[in-house]
Amino acid sequence: MSIVSRLVIPLRVLLVMVFLGLLVAQVMSFPGEFLFEEGSESDPWRWPLLLFFELEALCLQVVIVCVWRLLTLVQRDRIFTPASLRWVDVIMWAFVAAWLLLAALAGSLVAYIYFTPELRDPGTPALLIGITLIGAVLVLLVVVMRELLRQATSLRTDMEGVI
Repeated sequence: MSIVSRLVIPLRVLLVMVFLGLLVAQVMSFPGEFLFEEGSESDPWRWPLLLFFELEALCLQVVIVCVWRLLTLVQRDRIFTPASLRWVDVIMWAFVAAWLLLAALAGSLVAYIYFTPELRDPGTPALLIGITLIGAVLVLLVVVMRELLRQATSLRTDMEGVI
């Protein structure tokens, strides 16, 4: 039994735990935080922030489902097939969607902070821009990893044709 085979079950247990944690956050935590918090009725950011966190959690849940499917392909020794590329494409687009949401929220919050005189702390915009840049790095990393998988799939197909 290879090390990858031994790691699939613990990884799946952790994926289920994270998925369920995100589900609880979507149903209970996020609405409680943004809609039912004392004094939140007058906050103009409560609905945009709730929508942002709900959609970000949904993107993560999509990634978890795709990773689960990829683990199944790993167990069946079919990871280097076109089927795996479809799941990696969904992961890539989920990352892109999450990053676009993050960039839109960060841009809106930075503009709001900049045009609100009493909120001119430079730390928050710098933090938001930094997190957005880190998100861009993750998106590009997934794109590069997808291309590496495509090349490996192509090489394996060629090798099987030779053999």
